[in-house]
Amino acid sequence: MGKMIRKADLPQKPCAACGRPFAWRKKWERVWDEVRFCSDRCRADRPKSAGKPR
Repeated sequence: MGKMIRKADLPQKPCAACGRPFAWRKKWERVWDEVRFCSDRCRADRPKSAGKPR
């Protein structure tokens, strides 16, 4: 079996909308640098200034 990793050992970053920290998820493995929001709700309710720069 593989090495067990605790959630506390995973990388974290703050949500661009609510500011709360969220942890790395397996489904974000390839796009972790692009993930900015902790949830679909925060992504939908994001302030206009939190969008991608043009």
